[in-house]
Amino acid sequence: MAQSVSVIITDDLDGTEGAQTVAFGFEGASYEIDLSAKNRARLEKALAPFIAASRKAPRRGRARGSGRTGGGGQPDRAAIRAWAKTAGLQVSERGRISAELIRQYKAAH
Repeated sequence: MAQSVSVIITDDLDGTEGAQTVAFGFEGASYEIDLSAKNRARLEKALAPFIAASRKAPRRGRARGSGRTGGGGQPDRAAIRAWAKTAGLQVSERGRISAELIRQYKAAH
């Protein structure tokens, strides 16, 4: 039996579907928020004068021993976990997601 699972990302502010993740930093902390196009535009407009008057900071290197590699192009872990749960697959709430589960997720999407 085939199953089709859809992961719908909703705006964290107003619940609108079709949001995208926006990453930003403030005071040394990194944040992510899922925003619709409308709310992303609001955020960009609010930050525009501060960005225009600021300077880009140099990128900081990763902490030693973090054990992480580039990992570019990896799908969102929350989306993988949501997909796995709805597909009846075993996945932990936290920690590492197996390469096999990531492969299955990519194959399904």
